Amino acid sequence: MVSSNTELAYDRKIEGEVIVSRADAVINWIRTNSVWPMPMGLACCAIELMAVGNGRFDIARFGAEVMRFSPRQSDCMIVAGTVTYKMAPQVRRIYDQMMAPKWVIAMGACASSGGMYRSYATLQGVDRIVPVDVYVSGCPPRPEALLDALIKLQEKIKREPASKRLFKASA
Repeated sequence: MVSSNTELAYDRKIEGEVIVSRADAVINWIRTNSVWPMPMGLACCAIELMAVGNGRFDIARFGAEVMRFSPRQSDCMIVAGTVTYKMAPQVRRIYDQMMAPKWVIAMGACASSGGMYRSYATLQGVDRIVPVDVYVSGCPPRPEALLDALIKLQEKIKREPASKRLFKASA
């Protein structure tokens, strides 16, 4: 029996000048190391989101330095901050415009659960309008917490079958 680590890894065999591997392993390796975030900075968490691009935290180490402000060019939405009911349709529209496969990170207490705002105007968690893959706790969370969430998202991408995600998104 093959261990699960061997199945998930980019396992290659070199024969001359030809590299042989499983298609899922190669596709997931590419997707894992080239996540293009769509920053949805809606409140104070957006400042911490901007900080991860700084040289001190350097999100480029994880292949996610290409912040795209166009949903058609991104595959990971980072919702940072309070989502109001007035803003919810726009967040959903941007999510729907993203190409498949796509992922969502809810950054901060407000994006995850509504935070301290228990009011008529605040959505109690962005997971009510878009499916969330990783939650980041904190108010506001430190940039290191967002990097940890990115690592968790990359581990999730490595584990899922590449073809399943494509067919699920297009259905």
